[in-house]
Amino acid sequence: MPFIQKLDPTIGLLQKTLNLRSQNQQIISSNIANADTPGYAPATMHFEDQLSSALGAGTLTSKPSHPGHIPIAGSGLSQVQAKIVREPDTTGIGDQNGVSVDQEMVKLSENQLMYETTVTILSKKLALLKYVANDGR
Repeated sequence: MPFIQKLDPTIGLLQKTLNLRSQNQQIISSNIANADTPGYAPATMHFEDQLSSALGAGTLTSKPSHPGHIPIAGSGLSQVQAKIVREPDTTGIGDQNGVSVDQEMVKLSENQLMYETTVTILSKKLALLKYVANDGR
């Protein structure tokens, strides 16, 4: 898909977003599965801020003017990594499991909606490229 990404750079963003949303879905599912595990600290995945900053930094790209020059490493999409934070239960009540199934289900639903929206946008972009490739037919 690298050639398609040159035609439409947002396809790379959508691809990265799908990968991150998929990872987030696994983490949330793991939290729900361990809701009854004593002492389990739920994990939360953070990536939206890094993704936003990569988009802002990715608007300008630099190319070295000579092969011997050191390229400037920007914070592109390929460098966006999810940060996973564990939040132990600090209430001191019960088995010290910090999972709130209700909150995790809300996170799961939100993440699923964002994933489906990204898939829809990607599908529309690819359909548009197909339309253009077929000379508008």
